[in-house]
Amino acid sequence: MPDFYAATPDQLAAVLRGLRTQTGLTQKQAGNKVGLLPKTISALEADPRRSTITSLYKLLSALEVEIILKPKPQAATSHDDPDW
Repeated sequence: MPDFYAATPDQLAAVLRGLRTQTGLTQKQAGNKVGLLPKTISALEADPRRSTITSLYKLLSALEVEIILKPKPQAATSHDDPDW
């Protein structure tokens, strides 16, 4: 599986939705694997800003992926982005 880049909440939402559909799981099936309701999965895939970090990690577990943090390249360290 390739690495996926998500630097904004909208990018994270798209990656989460894409990973879930790529694995062939419905929101209900993904939620059942880790004790989340389908509406929680839907919220994470629509606007992760409104979800808890615990829910995010549960969904990541259901999708069998993990978060890896690494430094940004020097040119990309602007804090002018209103999403972050």
